[in-house]
Amino acid sequence: MSSPRGLPGLELDRFSNWLQRNHPGLGIPRSARLLTGGRSNLTYSIDCDSSQLVLRRPPLGHVMETAHDMSREYTVQQALQATEFPVPRMHLIHDDRNGEAGIGSWFYIMDQVAGLPFERIADNTGFSPHQLDELSREMARTLATLHGTNPREIGLEDFGRPEGYLDRQVRRWTKQLAASSSRALPELEELATRLASPPESSGVAIVHGDYKLNNALVNVSGKHLRIAAILDWEMSTLGDPLADLALFGLYWQMPYLDPVTAAVFESPVDYRLGYPDFDALLAEYSAARGIEIPDLTWHLAFAAFKTGVITESIHFRHLGGGTVGEGFERIGEMSLPLARAGHRFLDGERIASKPTVRI
Repeated sequence: MSSPRGLPGLELDRFSNWLQRNHPGLGIPRSARLLTGGRSNLTYSIDCDSSQLVLRRPPLGHVMETAHDMSREYTVQQALQATEFPVPRMHLIHDDRNGEAGIGSWFYIMDQVAGLPFERIADNTGFSPHQLDELSREMARTLATLHGTNPREIGLEDFGRPEGYLDRQVRRWTKQLAASSSRALPELEELATRLASPPESSGVAIVHGDYKLNNALVNVSGKHLRIAAILDWEMSTLGDPLADLALFGLYWQMPYLDPVTAAVFESPVDYRLGYPDFDALLAEYSAARGIEIPDLTWHLAFAAFKTGVITESIHFRHLGGGTVGEGFERIGEMSLPLARAGHRFLDGERIASKPTVRI
């Protein structure tokens, strides 16, 4: 979806005039297009006469409490720029709830990073099993790097409340489920009950909150694939790194959870093409951080619950006409399979490595 004039959530002429008045060094916007890959916050590529920019704003319509926080995304990425962690360069953040800039909400602007998205099976075309294995392991090491970064050293010591993080997360997402309910989902509600007694925290780290290969841009460097940027930081905070690691694992195994999740969730991961299973990535993460990984049963079940609530919220917003772009009409189909996967995790089932047929 592209336009020289504007898109839902972005009035290009008004935004161009505002940008030239307030930040002339960033160039003159000529056209904009809605980037694919996001199912919550809206992301636009802005073509300027002298630069390529990206603008992020909250979704239209129903917005979950505590989610879609532009200042949170901006703050963590700006802080990480002081390290070698792969994030885009931040330019500005602005409260445009009065609509002066043509956005009508908080938004921020960052550089557009050159890189390839890995979002679906077709994105693997032309790459060898060795390259895909190498990329997978770098994703695990990159997450370990994030979790090993001292928040205080980059000014993020007040970025979240890590005490009671897991317990608070269960309560928060249970509340979000109630706020986004359009139908009865007893399996998801029961899963919340089963998760009500979380394990002790493994420690405090900067957590991304939505870490997956779909949220990375990848550079081709000779015969090697390298992470150019990790994107979509809307749920980042300070918390238990095992919750982040388990969510990474859930996304990695999404094509194998259920035929519905295999069909609806776009993922490039296919073990037959050279991607390693998640146990291999756990070993890579463990070695990079120099720690032993404890049992992740509860954390994987919580990851399934959280993701089920997110899909239900997107489904709720789609029913109300608040989504922009394609691919939302089936997202609600995932809520029940994710709930059932969470119960299976708690019952001790491991995800099989045998590919699920995509329908």
